[in-house]
Amino acid sequence: MSLNKIKNFALIGLGGYIAPKHIEAIKKNKCNLICSLDINDSVGFIEKYFPNSNFFTEIGRFDRYIDKISETKDKINFLSICSPNYLHDTHIRFGLRSKAHVICEKPLVINPWNLDAIEKMQHEYNKKVYSINQLRLHPSIIKLKNKIKGSNKVHDVDITYITPRGNWYKYSWKGDENKSGGLLYNIGIHLFDLINFLFGTDEVSKVYFSSEKCYSGYIRTKKANVRYFLSIDNNHLKLINTKKIHNNYKILKVDKKNIDLSKNFENLHVISYQNILNKKGFEIKNIRNGIELTYKIKKSKTINPDDDCHPLTRVIV
Repeated sequence: MSLNKIKNFALIGLGGYIAPKHIEAIKKNKCNLICSLDINDSVGFIEKYFPNSNFFTEIGRFDRYIDKISETKDKINFLSICSPNYLHDTHIRFGLRSKAHVICEKPLVINPWNLDAIEKMQHEYNKKVYSINQLRLHPSIIKLKNKIKGSNKVHDVDITYITPRGNWYKYSWKGDENKSGGLLYNIGIHLFDLINFLFGTDEVSKVYFSSEKCYSGYIRTKKANVRYFLSIDNNHLKLINTKKIHNNYKILKVDKKNIDLSKNFENLHVISYQNILNKKGFEIKNIRNGIELTYKIKKSKTINPDDDCHPLTRVIV
């Protein structure tokens, strides 16, 4: 069966923040959501898309149902995963054992060595695991990728990504480093994956500042010198002198030209699913370096800022 004919989906994490984007992507790609799972039952939005889809709050019953329909027309072909980061590895394995292809939100795993075991399981069950890396599909990023593809120029890059979070954040699983991996995995993974996608793998990495709310550092690749400032601290918005600030500031500056990463996000999940259904999704081999870089930064010791630091770093250090 070719992937572009696959119609049936199951989903884990229906009550999560990102789940509606996955549900919309499934619907707009004319596929079916057969069943879903979440320990929370406040998931009424599903009626707008799949009113007759089955819903479970216990994974045991969810598992039995998927097994029950495995020889019917409702057999699951894909499992979409929107659960907390620390559960991704377990749920990916569950999907493969259920003989389904897997679509998972970033990060696929927190510990990069878990990717090796998942790759072996892919071969064992003859199924694929795909990561949602929607920033790669941003129109401005695609344009930039094509522009620098054939160039040997070393680009000067600044990433300023300030997206404040309220008090709820620290009380949720995202604020628990054991469950999320912390700021680097919740948000930073978007940026580090993008660096790898655009400019190649890292050759040098420095961390100048690290806290629960902010990371700043430097990454050198074959094609770029990258200074990044990543923050969820609302106070850091005040450090940016511009009248265009609303509730975030997400700017990728390449050779003094700005790309606003807060715009044109519509339908990126829909396009991601469309690509996957057409065998053009991002597999482990495509996203491994971004996860390894995130892990490396997580384990790095901070050093005193030098000439390679982001301008905002010296303000807060």
